[in-house]
Amino acid sequence: MSISFPKTEEATIQFWKAIDAFQTQLRLTQNGPRFTFYDGPPFGLPHYGHLLTSTIKDIIPRYWSMKGYHVVRRFGWDTHGLPVEHEVDKKLHVSGREAVLKMGIEQYNAECRAIVMTYAEEWQQVIERLGRWIDFEDDYKSMDVTFMESCWWVFQQLHAKGDVYRAYQIMPFSTALGTPLSHMEERQNEKTTVDPAIVVSFPLLEGHGHENTSLLVYTTTPWTLPSNLLIAVKPTFEYIKILDEKSGRFYMLLEGCLSTLYKDPKKAKYKVVHKIMGSDMVGWRYKPLFEYFTSTFADCFQVIGAEFVEAGEGVGLVHMAPAFGQEDYDAAIAAGFISNDRLPPCPVDDEGRFTHEVADYEGQRVKAADKAIIKDLRPTGRLVVETQVTHVDKFCPRSQTQLIRKAVSAWFIKVTNSTPTMLGNLEGTTWVPEAVKDKRFVNWVTNAHDWNVSRNRYWGTPIPLWVSDDYEEVVFESGSMPYASNHYPFENKDRFQGDLFPADFIAEGLDQTRGWFYTLTVLGNKLFGVSPFRNCIVNGLVLAEDGKKMSKSLKNFPDPSHILDNYGSDALRLYLINSPVVRGEPLRFNEAGVREVISRVLLPLWNSYRFFSEQAILFQNTTGTAFISTSSANDKILNITDRWILADCQSLLRFMDQEMEVVPRLLQVIDNLTNWYIRFNRKRLKGAAGLGVGDTTAALNTLFQVLFTVVRSMAPFTPFITEHIYGLLKPYISDFDEGRENTASVHFLPFPAVQEALLDTVVERQMSAMQRVIRLARTARERLGISLKSPLRSLVVIGDAQFLADVDRLRSYVAEELNVRDIVLTDDEEEYGIHLKAKVDWPTLGKRLKKDVQVVRKALPGLTQEALRTYQREKHIVVQGIHLAENDLSIVWEMPVEKQNVSSPTDGPTWEPSFDEDVVVLLDGTSYPDLLEDGLARDILTRFQKLRKKAGLVPLDDVRMQYSVLANPEGVDVTTLISSRQSMFTSSLRGKLEERSGESGSDESLIEEDQALGNLVLRLRLAQVHTELN
Repeated sequence: MSISFPKTEEATIQFWKAIDAFQTQLRLTQNGPRFTFYDGPPFGLPHYGHLLTSTIKDIIPRYWSMKGYHVVRRFGWDTHGLPVEHEVDKKLHVSGREAVLKMGIEQYNAECRAIVMTYAEEWQQVIERLGRWIDFEDDYKSMDVTFMESCWWVFQQLHAKGDVYRAYQIMPFSTALGTPLSHMEERQNEKTTVDPAIVVSFPLLEGHGHENTSLLVYTTTPWTLPSNLLIAVKPTFEYIKILDEKSGRFYMLLEGCLSTLYKDPKKAKYKVVHKIMGSDMVGWRYKPLFEYFTSTFADCFQVIGAEFVEAGEGVGLVHMAPAFGQEDYDAAIAAGFISNDRLPPCPVDDEGRFTHEVADYEGQRVKAADKAIIKDLRPTGRLVVETQVTHVDKFCPRSQTQLIRKAVSAWFIKVTNSTPTMLGNLEGTTWVPEAVKDKRFVNWVTNAHDWNVSRNRYWGTPIPLWVSDDYEEVVFESGSMPYASNHYPFENKDRFQGDLFPADFIAEGLDQTRGWFYTLTVLGNKLFGVSPFRNCIVNGLVLAEDGKKMSKSLKNFPDPSHILDNYGSDALRLYLINSPVVRGEPLRFNEAGVREVISRVLLPLWNSYRFFSEQAILFQNTTGTAFISTSSANDKILNITDRWILADCQSLLRFMDQEMEVVPRLLQVIDNLTNWYIRFNRKRLKGAAGLGVGDTTAALNTLFQVLFTVVRSMAPFTPFITEHIYGLLKPYISDFDEGRENTASVHFLPFPAVQEALLDTVVERQMSAMQRVIRLARTARERLGISLKSPLRSLVVIGDAQFLADVDRLRSYVAEELNVRDIVLTDDEEEYGIHLKAKVDWPTLGKRLKKDVQVVRKALPGLTQEALRTYQREKHIVVQGIHLAENDLSIVWEMPVEKQNVSSPTDGPTWEPSFDEDVVVLLDGTSYPDLLEDGLARDILTRFQKLRKKAGLVPLDDVRMQYSVLANPEGVDVTTLISSRQSMFTSSLRGKLEERSGESGSDESLIEEDQALGNLVLRLRLAQVHTELN
């Protein structure tokens, strides 16, 4: 009964279509309480980041739907704005306002309209294949007239509150797109780049007592020099006047900035001839570099005082071109040289080209003009230093071109006046991870600027003001989504607040802390005085396996369709949701990780169902009665492992009610089921434990109940495999449809409720203790190189009284699982020479303690075992008055070598120790002769089990199992070895082993293989049972 997960998922999709699953679920929950979800609209082709957020956006609504809530899920499309126009510009090979106007706005917008839904089909296919249930028919698009009308209403409300104003501000500007960007967009794409870095001189005019002296300024934007109006100094700084002996020129700068002028100031030839405070320099006039604006701004070209000047960069004097820097602009206004009525010169158009005002460079793009300007400055003698600088700068997130800063007239929404309200309402919201809210988002809101919402573009929602040709920023539209997607207030006014607003849940990537999360927050607080969402999940960035950004050109990631076609959606979903990315951290996508989900989670779960199914059929064939599960049987559970696995499931359900990061706990239950419960109870489930039909029924019922609970609790996370297994489990449930409107899908069922009566913390603690011992002993076996098939004489467990009592309660399971004869439980470490020892990373501790580290070094050997236990338990200790905190010491167990290895069995056992924090396990690895035969018998049993599997047999198949000896140089009495253990073989293989001699017989061979067990060689054979006809 093998399974292909991708093919099973495709069949499940067809099943969902046949029963109209999503709409049916909505109908079944329509009378339940509302759980409101907002879908942030994506743009472009779906990638792994979209698949991650789509998985999160599917899990939470599925969970709350199973909890009885009515969760409307409408897909949203981001159809406006710069991303669309950028794609159209590339398609049509046009750029800039003039090209669009020449083409015609109507035709241009028609092209935009045609391209926005290009990827709609791909999105629907991927979302469907991912298993996400969402409504594509009742979707919303930002280009819908109803959507834009609500955006106008939002703007009108803000305008009525006095929160909208028009102003000239210095904004990040994309010359490729021809529009200003918001501050949040500006920070989305920072790159390392190389720019020119020059120092130029401005000769002082006469009348200041410093004739033949020049002020120095430093800039990485030479293209701004033609627009220079002022030079800023810090009044409280002391500046120096130097004589550069090489050139014979006098310069003024900060003494601490000489390294900008000279590579090595200590070796440079200069003299300090004068010192002066910045405040005494204010008002000094200088000769401009260029003459473009000397007539219109004749009162400028002088020194002003400004507090933003810093000593750590440049030369301590700042060249000011107020149209291209916010600090320059603010300082020039404060000094009275510019105003709203007298704007600074801005000789750069929207494409980043110099205008006619700067005739020498007219038509040149400003960044390209840097070289021409530097070239022209060289012969003037005013270019003092010419070099380059590597630094981080802002780039357009759409065109990937370097941004400039430029004075623009734009519409702004006041944000700073609402900051206290936003911060107050944020306290009532829950974020996962919480640190994203407490640090990143709170900091962003606290330091937010007023919001530039206008764009000088054509494809978008027009700002509803007669004086404006601008369009609203696309993130203004997405921030208006709660209102616009419902055409509020023109429709749905009576049920908007409560049913539709605020949202119970939203989810997007970490970058949206400066995007959608922020715009939602601003508008929600502005319009209604509340946070527009109650719960927010923030995921990190999905990177390529090499840690770089996923890139089609680099081909550094597998195509999503390849992953879905080869591994299935459940594996991808579980891989993504159980990774650091759900904690807001980056994930290096690894195809092997998806493959591992199948081998460690999905296949074991499927095999658990398959094992149950086989045993249920075996039960019917053996007893003549079909197995039917009943929850009432849980009231009579006697077996401790039954009680444990049922309690484990209930603990999981309680945990899921209280926590968000539940996947690791869910996977732990699957591990407990597949690798512990079924392993311990194979004989009981097969009816081979000799405990009667009642015990077999109880074991089967427990396994069924756990599987049924797991598929329901896993359904939101892995909707396909749980649907498939659920359909196969349904026949085993008595009167299942009774009282239920529709049970066709697992997603129509209520999420399993916690059954308090089945909770049992004592049994869970006992089983946990047993698991710790088994894991430690397995590690010891691995180090010894002895497989579990080989019996061992003794196991010693050292721990505290409670732990030992817990292990003693399950002693028989420990002995059977570890294949050991005797188990010794003790708290006497000294008998075996076991002791605790403190290890220290002395260099690290020395950095913290300085001289005191020597005091600790001397005192540490004298610490008692009890003192070390105290540190181990409480994570801190005081040694000679010095406080040692967590991680200062590493407490480890040690066992002297002479206590471990003994030369021969006559001298005693050979102990192999294995430790964790407070438990020690010792395993006797000596090969005692009387244990070797047991090991050989188990090996023969394993070989027959594998041969049955290789022949394609199932446990129900009745065959003859035969062996014959081919080589036996050591004279092992194989016949006695097997005959004396026939009960073990019969119980595990459902039949006796027969010694076969010759080739006679009427039976027919199914499979035959020669197997070497050390020097012993056996021929193992499976044959059909021969039945004579009368």
